[in-house]
Amino acid sequence: MPSDGSRRGSDDAQGTGFGDLLRRHRRDAGLSQEALAEAAGLSVDAIAALERGRRRAPRPHTLRQLGDALKLGEPDRAQLATAARHDGDTTRATMRPLPVPANELVGRATELSGAGRLVGNRLTRILTLTGPGGVGKTQLTLALAGGVAEKFEDGVCWVPLAPISDPGGVASAIAASTGLHPLDGARLVEEIIEHIGRRNLLLVLDNCEHVVADTASVCTALLESCPNLVVLASSRELMRVPGESVYVVPPLALPRSDEQLETSPAVRLFVDRAAARGNGPTGQIEQVARVVRRLEGMPLAIELAAARTNVLTVEELATELETSFGILAGGTSTAGPRQQSLYGAIGWSHDLLTPAERELFALLSVFVGGWTLSAAAAVFADTTSPGPLDRAAALDLTGRLVDKSLIRVSRDRGIARYDMLAVIREFAAAQLVASGQVEDAARRHATFYLGLAEEAESHLRGASQGDWLDRLDGELDNLRAAMSWSLRTGAVSEAVRLAGGLWLFCYLRGHYAEGGEWLERALALADDAPDLKPSKAKAWLGAGMLSFLQCEYDAATSRLEFALAQYKELDDTAGTALVMQRLGSVARERGDYVAAENLHCQSFDLYETLGDRSGMAWAHNQLGFVAWLRGDLEIGARRCRKARDSFRVVGDGEGLAWSLISLGTIAQYSGELIEAEDLLQESLALSQRLGYREGVAWSLNQLGIVERRRGLTDRAVHLLDESLAEHRDLGDRWRSASVLEELATVAQQRDRTEYAAFLLGAADGIREAIGAPVPEIEKPDHLATRQAIEQTLDRRAFRAAWSAGRAAPLAAVADGYPGPSASPDRSTRL
Repeated sequence: MPSDGSRRGSDDAQGTGFGDLLRRHRRDAGLSQEALAEAAGLSVDAIAALERGRRRAPRPHTLRQLGDALKLGEPDRAQLATAARHDGDTTRATMRPLPVPANELVGRATELSGAGRLVGNRLTRILTLTGPGGVGKTQLTLALAGGVAEKFEDGVCWVPLAPISDPGGVASAIAASTGLHPLDGARLVEEIIEHIGRRNLLLVLDNCEHVVADTASVCTALLESCPNLVVLASSRELMRVPGESVYVVPPLALPRSDEQLETSPAVRLFVDRAAARGNGPTGQIEQVARVVRRLEGMPLAIELAAARTNVLTVEELATELETSFGILAGGTSTAGPRQQSLYGAIGWSHDLLTPAERELFALLSVFVGGWTLSAAAAVFADTTSPGPLDRAAALDLTGRLVDKSLIRVSRDRGIARYDMLAVIREFAAAQLVASGQVEDAARRHATFYLGLAEEAESHLRGASQGDWLDRLDGELDNLRAAMSWSLRTGAVSEAVRLAGGLWLFCYLRGHYAEGGEWLERALALADDAPDLKPSKAKAWLGAGMLSFLQCEYDAATSRLEFALAQYKELDDTAGTALVMQRLGSVARERGDYVAAENLHCQSFDLYETLGDRSGMAWAHNQLGFVAWLRGDLEIGARRCRKARDSFRVVGDGEGLAWSLISLGTIAQYSGELIEAEDLLQESLALSQRLGYREGVAWSLNQLGIVERRRGLTDRAVHLLDESLAEHRDLGDRWRSASVLEELATVAQQRDRTEYAAFLLGAADGIREAIGAPVPEIEKPDHLATRQAIEQTLDRRAFRAAWSAGRAAPLAAVADGYPGPSASPDRSTRL
């Protein structure tokens, strides 16, 4: 029979809470809390909580159970449901709101737009903002949640998890933040589910990484049972729950050019935070850019650095950071320990690693500029050829470190590559030192990169030349570290083999001076190492070649002759042929064309006995080069066409570029300017694609001459200037002199006669210093230019400009001729 409560007006429900109404119905029915609980299939605690208001908004199923147990009629059931909804509407006010940020968010428009679209448009039901400590996840999470709050009718609930030390405390924290007062710890997640129900709610979980497993478990349960719930989380580690979308929070954008200095988000953040402390870096934007670039745009690091402007100038700060990040401490007094210093932020993540993860994390600090999975496996497993199990172990641990935001992954041309932020690497290196494994890790690292260099060497003349050059270029910092370790520790075999294995790469990519120094130091170590004859012969060859490329002809000749003797002693025909080819190149640049031709012919004969098509093609190319330099254009063209066709067959990009340069140059001197341009543009494109700097410089040089012959002097100057800069950077003084002489011709044609004399003097000074005459093919233009200058200038002015040019360092020549008694003035430049 319905209780008397059915006769009360529904208006009473508007002023009566659900708990009061339930208590009234229970008493009207003559039931105790225990009796009602038993009849409704609920716990006594649940009935008590509902009556006292500790638990609000019961689920529809619970309302039906209560109505049945109380034998309520439809009007009373509707009244009870209305009261429950009314109480549920007050729940929003009890939820923990988003904290108000202390500072304006700087430079995150792209992130807010991208992540906001995912959450606001319900494209995902759980989005994790991830990234390393200090990248700004919390601030971005706050801004993102605030930006989409209006799209969630039942509000946004903020749940800070950083204070939670017990993994089991995640559910309690969520319950407290949503306004739920726990009744039964064993049913806490179920109570949260009942509490949230079908509400359209955004649950924001901040700092999940230290309780990630429990957080993932709770989120999975909530998302399965609460259809209108969306979760936004910030965590250094992914939760890996079904349906999780991940947004990797990047560091702040760095300035890419001087024009972007003041608008760069990273620079703006530093300036804002320094100014807030009364130390605005007025007029020091360039130094600020140094700081934020060193800090790689990490917001916490930038804020900690800005705090140091109370005791350091920005320039001093930038200098300090070049050697260590240790000064980055002293966050706000209200910040937690992990926000007080950069090392504290990283240490928080490190403390959450397993022992195996910590070991690999420390070992990975041995890499410089990134690494591949194979390199990581080799260092971790201490083997030059890691097997499937080694790779699997390294992959698993690498994946975990990526998921925990301690290393980054990038992908290029089908290869994954990993790296660390500089500050994280410094922290990892400290862990490696503490472990006592520094030297062992460096040895493993050097061994791996020695193997890579020796593997690459055999591919640097074939069809895959460009790919292998790029691969070595990508590992250049690691190769430098391996070379440094070999030289520092006196590892003779490793030093000689590594330096010898890299000389061809150093030539092709223009690292003449650096490669030469490696070879010189390695060979000095190997003086008394008789068991390294093949490696030493190769190293002497490389040392001679790189000396030749820098126009150190005497040193080149002695080193190449030493290599020749060793190759002959080893009965190595291919090595002998290659050294003869290089000695021929030295003779060619010194203007001894007869000796050069003889050496190249001997080299050809040796390659022919071996059936070496590539070697024979190179001999043809070198003989053609000698021919056109001495003015025999027809013979040169014939030889170089034969070389070009062979290089196409064997897939030698460097050789093809050289044959095209020679053929383009021959066409240019023959007056076939259209043909010359086509050939030289092809060689330029090929050289640029290969990263072959000498080929680029030569192509630009000859294209400049083509434009000058056409009368297009503006275009000629542009091309010749580019060529000169490239040759000068490479250290190739022989070609620099030729380019300067060509620029003198252009200057004379443009009535810059004194500057033309200055340039001819500079070229003459270079030629005298290196002992290389003007090539025969270039002499007519050179002579015509000099005669035209001498006819225009009086003898005294000519001598003054000529002498000034001879005395000027090559690096200063492009600044222009200052005149006999003036400071340098670029107005006299072309």
